Amino acid sequence: MTDDAERNVAEQSNEASLEEEVRASNVQEVLDQLDRDLVGLKPVKTRIREIAALLLVDRLRAKHNLVTGAPTLHMSFTGNPGTGKTTVAFRMAEILHRLGYVRKGHLVSVTRDDLVGQYIGHTAPKTKEVIKRAMGGVLFIDEAYYLYRPENERDYGQETIEILLQVMEENREDLVVILAGYKERMATFFQSNPGIRSRIAHHIDFPDYSAQELVAISKLMLAEQNYRFSEAAEQAFAEYIERRMKQEHFANARSVRNGLDRARLRHANRLFAKGGALSSNELMTIEAEDILASRVFQED
Repeated sequence: MTDDAERNVAEQSNEASLEEEVRASNVQEVLDQLDRDLVGLKPVKTRIREIAALLLVDRLRAKHNLVTGAPTLHMSFTGNPGTGKTTVAFRMAEILHRLGYVRKGHLVSVTRDDLVGQYIGHTAPKTKEVIKRAMGGVLFIDEAYYLYRPENERDYGQETIEILLQVMEENREDLVVILAGYKERMATFFQSNPGIRSRIAHHIDFPDYSAQELVAISKLMLAEQNYRFSEAAEQAFAEYIERRMKQEHFANARSVRNGLDRARLRHANRLFAKGGALSSNELMTIEAEDILASRVFQED
């Protein structure tokens, strides 16, 4: 056998397929669950799959001794409330754990109040305690721009930012930080804090849901609790969503969940007023009148 042939045989024996890595890590299970859990959000799901592919290839490179150092995985999730940012963060933590990039795979979700103290000497231990809890997993900071308040000279948020900067650089093999919030406010936050911006490798924007997607989400939410719409109720809820989307403080899937909670309340009161024996169908079915009694319709 020639030297070239021997090298080819040796290289083939060392080959590993991406499919084998996917099976070994069970990461496909998490990606499939993400598809089931979230309606729409195609660009978000595509980006998460791209990150998973990057990490899978990185694992294969390591097996071939093509080591380039741990990839930077800190992220920014931007979008309006109720667009699935926290849910995706949970799934991202699972993906990172299954691929061996974090030890535990848990998610610690916090806001400014969990990190910033109210007096001198309070912020550093408070921030470090949160970071300690998050080590080995993902630290999700919602509305991260509230950490920075330049209009208040006595604000302690800058101390938290400085600690985060150090940890994001020195502990990136044991902690992934995800900063989240409104897109415009996050852009301003990054402009004011270039050190933070330089440590963020992945910026993912979460679009608002369409009315049709929100109806699909509502049906999934009801099914999880063994409820369902009648045909007329589904039409009424579609109209409810159209009207609610035009009002202030609409929060996508969060507002849908709140609307369903109130519909279930009216459904229960309707059955209570009716009294007598109730069938499984009656106990499960939300009717149009349970939707149309909403103030959304009365305010028109």
